Amino acid sequence: MATATKAKDSPLRLLLVHDSAADAELLLARMHEAGHEPQSERVAGAAALRAALTAQAWDAVLCKHRLPGLSALAALKLMQEMDFDLPFIVIADSIDDKTAARAMRAGAHDCFARDRLERLAPAIEREVRDARHRADHRAALEMLKESEARFRALASNLPGMVFQLQSGADGGLRFLYVSEGCHKLFGLKQHELLATPERFLEAIDDRSTLESALEESAAGFSTLNWEGRIRGKSHPKWINLRSTPQRLDAGGVQWQGIATDITRSKEIEGQLRRSREQMSELSFHLESAKEEERERIARDIHDELGSTLVAIKIETALLAGKLPTLAEPAGLRDKALSIEALIDRAMSTASRVARELRPGILKEFGLQAAIECQAEDFSQRTGINCRVHCDDEGIEPDEKTSLAMFRVLQEALTNVAKHAHASMVVVRLRREKGRIALEIRDNGRGISEADLSKPKSFGLRGIRERVNSLNGEFTIAMGEQGGSHLALRFPDARQSEQTLPAEEEPQQNLF
Repeated sequence: MATATKAKDSPLRLLLVHDSAADAELLLARMHEAGHEPQSERVAGAAALRAALTAQAWDAVLCKHRLPGLSALAALKLMQEMDFDLPFIVIADSIDDKTAARAMRAGAHDCFARDRLERLAPAIEREVRDARHRADHRAALEMLKESEARFRALASNLPGMVFQLQSGADGGLRFLYVSEGCHKLFGLKQHELLATPERFLEAIDDRSTLESALEESAAGFSTLNWEGRIRGKSHPKWINLRSTPQRLDAGGVQWQGIATDITRSKEIEGQLRRSREQMSELSFHLESAKEEERERIARDIHDELGSTLVAIKIETALLAGKLPTLAEPAGLRDKALSIEALIDRAMSTASRVARELRPGILKEFGLQAAIECQAEDFSQRTGINCRVHCDDEGIEPDEKTSLAMFRVLQEALTNVAKHAHASMVVVRLRREKGRIALEIRDNGRGISEADLSKPKSFGLRGIRERVNSLNGEFTIAMGEQGGSHLALRFPDARQSEQTLPAEEEPQQNLF
């Protein structure tokens, strides 16, 4: 509906439907007396009135009661047909109550006699003001309708159900609004869910968890973020409720949010978890196969190669012992002794390789002895000082845990030799509360976040997989005084009594 949209302090625009220029001037003079400087246009027929209404915006129409070919009622009807909501004021030479009543019933806003125009200016001001209020109200309604239409279009296209849920002072729940997505999510139509909110709660598998989440959100006015299963016609669904609470003036809480179907993501999450479990089982199987192969190779080196080297050494020693009695060329005995020394080195290397592949000392003397032996070999081979601390002589984890801790120690020492540029390594074996901990520190260049996130850091990944397969914990980070700090913690299955956790020794005391 068209109406004036000018600012309130702008000059009034008056459309005068009048055939007399003198009478029109009289009307304008009354407006001048009231302090107005109106802009006006005079028309005297239906066609001219229609053209003037469509040409520009007007604040009010002042129409003579009777015009040749156009009465005030006809002019009013024309304006209404064109859907203009403008103050329409009838001006007559003389007016009786019946004429005024008829004009007012038809939609005129006021009627004045030509000789009684004292109230004309205040009446126009009032009607213009009311018309502008009506226009503002209609504009607000249109904006509200557009906003509601946009909201409904958005809500209907969301992959879930938009809702307003209210908890009264008595704790009862009821829906104030639900979008069309409720039918796809719960199998209930909007009016069904609005009329019987109990059906929503009955569809929840674990209703108590939702009620607890609602109570916690209402108590602390925190965001509600709940996941749970609902009973579906064919199979259960997973939904996520996420909303923000708002306190009501009359008591109670209101949540506004969205319920989404997360069944697919939960299925993918389950598949990923099962895949992860299968990968862990495969990794554990590969580690077991690797250990068996190491044991076989170590046994072959010890039994076959070791015995062969021993036999060669014996034969070489016998040969070297006979050489002085023979008239052989000078230096032949020295060659034999050199060969014997090479055989000794080969035997030492074979023994070291066999120990690294499958440390027999681990089975025979336990984890602590194996760690000490490995540290000694590491120091001799690399020249890096390696110290071992053990808090308790009785630390003896089960066979799988002992082997895992030993292999991690080997990998860690190898990384220190390759990358750390360290001059000292400290290994500590200790017992915590219900756990066995192995810590390895060095004073090298340390390890950065970029090093930890390298896509090809297979050594660290292998350590994590091995530790996780035994329900252990693995951490690696920069040390307090530089270098790196690697820590392993495994459950102590052989410990019957829980002891107090040992305090971690400061790094400066270790170095």
